[in-house]
Amino acid sequence: MTAAECMICVKHRGEGTMKGQLVGRADGFWVYHGDPGGNGLAALGHLVIESDRHAPYLADLTDAEAADLGRLRSRLARALRDELGVTFVFAAVIGRHVAHFHEHLLPRHPGVSPEVPWHQSDEAGPQADAETVAELARRLAKRLGELFESHGPG
Repeated sequence: MTAAECMICVKHRGEGTMKGQLVGRADGFWVYHGDPGGNGLAALGHLVIESDRHAPYLADLTDAEAADLGRLRSRLARALRDELGVTFVFAAVIGRHVAHFHEHLLPRHPGVSPEVPWHQSDEAGPQADAETVAELARRLAKRLGELFESHGPG
């Protein structure tokens, strides 16, 4: 697949059907809040980090990109903990459906039963409407302002 055909590359150009609330851009990565489901609600704090460069999989990131990703991931996890009071943030790179590097950050909110599997932590937590998601994106962008380029939410 070429960058011209890639759904995530198309999204980064502001085209196509993939959407999401932009949190910001840093060091060659875009950060979005996860999309809402069919009911119009999104799992609050579910973030997706996407490489700016069309790198299909984790193994395709350069060493410099991998280092930048590690710093960004840790900063986002701390920001989620501080903003939402989440007890844990899981990170997952799956990449089976879209061949463009993206990593999910899945928060585990207080009150989520320990019986809930890690990969369902976000679904078991609070669900939020577009306004609440946009407000969280603004708070995260403000908290990480020195890291993000001037592409964060308005």
